[in-house]
Amino acid sequence: MAIFPANPQRLDPYKNFIFRLKWDGVYVAGISKVSSLKRSTEVVEHRSGGDPSTAHKSPGRQKYEAITLERGLTQDKNFHDWAGLVWNFNAGLGSEVSLANFRKDIYLEFYNEAGQLVIAYKIYRCWVSEYQALPDLDANANAVAIEHLKLENEGWERDTGVTEPQEPTLSSVST
Repeated sequence: MAIFPANPQRLDPYKNFIFRLKWDGVYVAGISKVSSLKRSTEVVEHRSGGDPSTAHKSPGRQKYEAITLERGLTQDKNFHDWAGLVWNFNAGLGSEVSLANFRKDIYLEFYNEAGQLVIAYKIYRCWVSEYQALPDLDANANAVAIEHLKLENEGWERDTGVTEPQEPTLSSVST
């Protein structure tokens, strides 16, 4: 099977720098970095007393790693507001946590160099386990201020409804 069935002339894998993320059906502004989607399966070893010393192995629980989002600090309060749903300091007794809506499903879109959607993932039941509102501040630095969200999740899957588009050729772009 060709690695790019709709574009067999393509040899290079996709680049990692064109992506968008949305939650609550809205694209989140300014996200510059998303950590990898990673899952692992625990190994369960077992053996009977009369077996040789080698154990049998079988799959155990599935674990999905947390996802970290980074973006340049702006006036947009999306990160701040979501983190506040998990724990809102000084909200008053019984109001610190929003149990009804602190979890969100998010949607990660990945694009080719021509700006065409090529792969997407649905990431389920995310919630903020860590929020960094401000970076270290340094009067001698020359850098963008970055805020971070660390999202726990209960699984993700590739959106199989997103298929490889026919990539434009130079002649189709110029006409």
